[in-house]
Amino acid sequence: MDTAGRYRGFALEARGHSPAYELLASRIADDDGLLALIDRLPEAKRQPNLLLGAVRHHGGPHDDYATFRAWTTAHWDLVSATMRARSTQTNEPGRCATLLPVLAALPQPLALIEVGASAGLCLYPDRYAYRYDDRPVLGSAEVVLDCRTGGRAPLPREVPAVAWRAGLDLNPLDVRDPGDVRWLESLIWPERHERLRRLRAAVRVAGADPPRLVRGDLNEALAGLIAQAPAGATPVVFHSAVLAYLPPEARAAFAGTVRALPGHWISNEAPGVLPLPGTPEPPAGRAVFVLALDGRPLAFAGPHGQSLDWFASEPPPATGPAAR
Repeated sequence: MDTAGRYRGFALEARGHSPAYELLASRIADDDGLLALIDRLPEAKRQPNLLLGAVRHHGGPHDDYATFRAWTTAHWDLVSATMRARSTQTNEPGRCATLLPVLAALPQPLALIEVGASAGLCLYPDRYAYRYDDRPVLGSAEVVLDCRTGGRAPLPREVPAVAWRAGLDLNPLDVRDPGDVRWLESLIWPERHERLRRLRAAVRVAGADPPRLVRGDLNEALAGLIAQAPAGATPVVFHSAVLAYLPPEARAAFAGTVRALPGHWISNEAPGVLPLPGTPEPPAGRAVFVLALDGRPLAFAGPHGQSLDWFASEPPPATGPAAR
């Protein structure tokens, strides 16, 4: 996909969630001059959220395209340097609400390994509370994650038990570092004030017990990390919105690697990122992820955990940690 196509796709993803980003992304997609600047960057550094986050990180405007364009082009050296140095690491704890029904169905306790962990905020599904539709809140915690459900989603009755947790990332972020936390805040879409409040609350949760984060490539370091999981816990490798940033051959290599490892694999990626037979046609007009367990597609999930539309005919099997 060319750069203009990426920005049009991002405008679709932002529709209904961020009018400012929908407008900016759609206008950038038709702006040959700004596209030419973006295309000077390495391909992996041209993502819409990276550009928009870098502009906001430095105090740039986002509520008017002409003003945004003028500021961005005038400060391009600063913006592009940040885009080269940083990565799109939207660490959205809300995604735990769509992961929870699968995590809770697996043999407990769990040893969680998140690939593309960023600051590790999704490694704490046991320390958040959840509200599915109008049901009573599940769990007792400062952070309450709301999720709309559809289909026959197997909603859990209790949060999972986590015996061990670790994350893997090329550039892990530290919840104790104000600069890293500010970058995470810059990646929150401007109108999503509740996401910003949730992020800050999740940072407090993680800051009280910082996760173990390992710097490394997912195709090189995962086996060594999963080998450190304690005996008696079910290893679970999971990731959300990570593999789209890899070339197809690296995605295929990762799928082969994780399938050969003990435990379970939960993927939560955009449709088409992973070839998953049995995935229905995605809903038109809105962005979704495909939630899958061990390569079996189960549901369409909102990119920020806001919805879970279950299409699998059966709930995830509560099988043993060695099953595949």
